[in-house]
Amino acid sequence: MDARDIIKGPIVTEKSMKLKEDFNKYTFKVDKKANKIQIKQAVEEIFKVKVLSVAIINVLPKRKRVGQHVGYTAAYKKAVCKLADGQKIEAFEI
Repeated sequence: MDARDIIKGPIVTEKSMKLKEDFNKYTFKVDKKANKIQIKQAVEEIFKVKVLSVAIINVLPKRKRVGQHVGYTAAYKKAVCKLADGQKIEAFEI
């Protein structure tokens, strides 16, 4: 699997920005089949940084309703990557 296929995109929320500022942790939406080793290699290859650890969260679909129609949001996998001290990813900077 190519590195760009593994990392789908950044997750930019208040909680993920707080993690970035306080603990130098960056959050990404990743491929559902990717494991921690593949995610670490992909982040290091794409952003040219040193990843210390990776935590993975499987986000389950939530039930949503619009009027009488019921459906579900899409399930996805999210990864939180801790970078080495002094390193950062420019794509997250605003």
